[in-house]
Amino acid sequence: MKRLMSIAILRSVSLSIVIAFGASYAYAQPAASDGDRDRTQTQLKTDVLNKIDQLVERNKELEDQNRQLVDQILVLRKAFGKDVSEATEGTAMKEPDPATGSAVRVADLERTVTNIPSAGMPTANAAAGQEQSKTWGAYTPNFGYKVANTELGDMSVSIYSYVRYLNQKNLAPTYTNYFGVTSTLQQRQDVQINKVQIKFLGWMLNPKMRYFLYAWSSNASQGQAAQVVLAGNLNYRFNKYFTLAGGITALPGVRSTEGQFPFWLGVDTRLITDEFFRPSYTSGIWAKGDLTKTLRYYAMIGNNLSTLGVSAAQIDNAFNTISSMVEWDPTTGEFGAGFGDFENHQKLATRFAGHYTTSTETAQEQPGQDSFENTQIRLSDGSVIFTPNLFKPGTTVNTLRYQMFDIDGGFKYHGWAFEGEGYWRWLNDFTGPGTAGLPGRYDTGYQFQLSMMPIQKKLQLYSGGSHVFGQYGSPYDARIGTNWFPYKNRVLRWNTEALYLFRSPVGYTSVPFPLGGKGWVFDTTVELAF
Repeated sequence: MKRLMSIAILRSVSLSIVIAFGASYAYAQPAASDGDRDRTQTQLKTDVLNKIDQLVERNKELEDQNRQLVDQILVLRKAFGKDVSEATEGTAMKEPDPATGSAVRVADLERTVTNIPSAGMPTANAAAGQEQSKTWGAYTPNFGYKVANTELGDMSVSIYSYVRYLNQKNLAPTYTNYFGVTSTLQQRQDVQINKVQIKFLGWMLNPKMRYFLYAWSSNASQGQAAQVVLAGNLNYRFNKYFTLAGGITALPGVRSTEGQFPFWLGVDTRLITDEFFRPSYTSGIWAKGDLTKTLRYYAMIGNNLSTLGVSAAQIDNAFNTISSMVEWDPTTGEFGAGFGDFENHQKLATRFAGHYTTSTETAQEQPGQDSFENTQIRLSDGSVIFTPNLFKPGTTVNTLRYQMFDIDGGFKYHGWAFEGEGYWRWLNDFTGPGTAGLPGRYDTGYQFQLSMMPIQKKLQLYSGGSHVFGQYGSPYDARIGTNWFPYKNRVLRWNTEALYLFRSPVGYTSVPFPLGGKGWVFDTTVELAF
């Protein structure tokens, strides 16, 4: 209403000026006819009114711009008032881990400030952008797009997927294990959209009460158990020292299962030693937090080493799977997200960590079948230790105790990274027919990875190798690869690598290497993670 009154007053004053100006103009031009004077006055009146309309429109645009600035200020105030105070509570900023559920990071605030319009004229689509910002939220790396933001909670949707070309045609066609059993290897050459993961994450009722739920598929394993998984977890962050969570997650028995996926050097693939020794995903409860500015912990009690594809009826009724991790980052208090120095540390970042996992495991095969759902425990020749008559006729391991100790360390500096890990595993306390007097099994191994970024945020080169030392064989592998980040972020990358395998003790259709593989494997992958 005030603006309409202002416009009316402005028009009246301007009209008076036009009339006065027209009169003076007529007096100064006595030779002109009355018709000419009328046309001149009309033209002047039209010109001034057009100018007034332009000023009114400019004023409206400035009001819209001011409203947009106020909206952005409110967003910043809300962020600083709630989430940022928690996210910055004595800890260094780093890329978000969905399992912890922290909502706002430095990147969010930088992005919000960047999106504030300049003090000049708004762009042509400023009004549309303002209207969209009322409906949709900001984008956060690895958190995806915020699709709901209310006083009672919020939700972000994130997607992870990749397409891989795989060539295994240079592998040896057969493999004979330690016990003399020969199997034929499928030398694959195909293109697969290997994995699709849709994540829903955010908070509800209280910003400390967070959820992380996802749908996950392994499309290269169509028809097998756990090819499609619906899972997730709920967690409550009391403070920076203690977060309590429950649901399905990876046991923190090695570095790659601490929650750093998908920031590995290869796309969704580990070196074979890490794959051989590691625990997997299971249901349970866990706690994590910061002990000091440089010291962190993560501890979990779970149902077993791997719950994917295993029904509750197949699991024993004792919580005897425990996994824990302590991480120390002495120089900078952080080590960046995942493997490799994508962050381009300007100060030497160092990391040392120790892991311990123990579990009493059972065969967990499907009723009436020798098809084992839990394949985490293998001998160094790749044999599943629960296979009937494996060691000798009449001998079958039904239960055993798994223990593994793991240490890792490394440094990152100016795009360079060196990261290594050592593994020690004991299998003992066997029960089952013919297992009396069966000695325990002890395996060790190591892996290392070296990477550099000759073009920061764009091109990464890496190499790595690993070795397993066991009673039933000493398999190893090596690989070289490149990562190309076309948009200078980790949302999209093109990975290409070549692997050399020697009697791989692990392998599935979802990874580039098959069980027993010997020879070269080539793959190239386009990965999307937002």
